[in-house]
Amino acid sequence: MPVAIRTFRHGLAAVTWCFGLFMLPLVGPSVAPLGAQPALHAPFDRLLRAHVREGLVDYDAFARAPEFPRYLASLDTVSVSALSEDARLAYWINVYNAYTIQLVLSHGERESIRNINRTLGFLQLKGPWNERLVRAAGQQYSLDQVLHRILRKEFHEPRVHFALVPAAKGAPPLRSEAYVGERLVDQLEDQTRRLLSDTTRTWYRNGVLGVNRVLTAYERDFGTTRKELVLFVAPYLTLRPTEPQKQRLLDGMVIVQPRDYDWSLNSQKSR
Repeated sequence: MPVAIRTFRHGLAAVTWCFGLFMLPLVGPSVAPLGAQPALHAPFDRLLRAHVREGLVDYDAFARAPEFPRYLASLDTVSVSALSEDARLAYWINVYNAYTIQLVLSHGERESIRNINRTLGFLQLKGPWNERLVRAAGQQYSLDQVLHRILRKEFHEPRVHFALVPAAKGAPPLRSEAYVGERLVDQLEDQTRRLLSDTTRTWYRNGVLGVNRVLTAYERDFGTTRKELVLFVAPYLTLRPTEPQKQRLLDGMVIVQPRDYDWSLNSQKSR
């Protein structure tokens, strides 16, 4: 489904909410049989299903898996121009998430990704997201380049921020399956709903909307104004506020408060 249609679909959800359907039904992760996965991402899909539980990663298992470096190598051989728009977007999401895992593994880090290539005083080191370790589609990138030059610049899909996981517990949870073009719309919608309908992660009370920091860090991706950001979040909220509270949301007259962000590694266990 092209980006324009996806954007219309979300706008329709917001309009529906405005007419009173404030609580939307929750759905579980959409998981297709492995045979439905494109061959390219099947190895990564198997690894995610085996070694990611409730968003937490068994990094040691990834380090032992011989198919993981083979999957990374296969990403460099892809001709992205031959893919559909949704397949391209799924490809780059998988690139980002897979190479984030590889970044952690290559440095043997088990506490926080921010410990990698850390800036020390006046010494300007690379930082974790500026290391050019990504090899994809015949080019070399850093994770920051994949995010800003490709994902944000080319696709303009705000829900991508709920699919990208920078190896932190404070991030949206890593999905236990690879992203694929055929189901990308449903996967992105499910990721968004899982974060924004979870009252431990997103809440609204007394005129204050508490959100994950990814929404405020990339606020312009969700709309040109703070009100548009609020209206993006509103259809997913599971709270049923009073009518005055609901009207404040509709008017965008709320305080948006970013939640504390936990940079601890999203690991199942430590050494």
